[in-house]
Amino acid sequence: MKTEQTVSVLNDLLQITNDRMEGFEKVEGKIWEMYPDIKDEYDRMISQSKIMKNELINLITEKNGTPDDSTSVAGAIHRTWIDIKNSFTIGNIEESTLENVVFGERAAVETYQKALDSGDLCEKSEKIISEQLHSLKESYHQFKKIEEYKKKEN
Repeated sequence: MKTEQTVSVLNDLLQITNDRMEGFEKVEGKIWEMYPDIKDEYDRMISQSKIMKNELINLITEKNGTPDDSTSVAGAIHRTWIDIKNSFTIGNIEESTLENVVFGERAAVETYQKALDSGDLCEKSEKIISEQLHSLKESYHQFKKIEEYKKKEN
């Protein structure tokens, strides 16, 4: 049963990682032209997400599980909400986009932390997920700082 629980948790994290990647694609170009200093961090996050995705797929297949290589319903709803919100936004779309990136990163950090706290991961998975969580926290804090700086500019 432990293996099934581990695969289930890893698949949830795979969906969150796919949500991040789709979210990044949605905001690409909306903010980076205006704030080129963010572009390097954004590119690093895209690369990081691809590595995380591959690590998760490997962990799942090592457990003889089937990777659920899709996005989550919650992520799809959030991206639709962003589209709707941005279509009615008057003012600073760049700031709104940056807020959405921070929101998504915070949600990913929380989900990863819950996965670690669940006790459903094997030792190897726990180690890799812990490393991924560390990277997510770094990205979250980086974008949070940028968001705060941009708000002070306005």
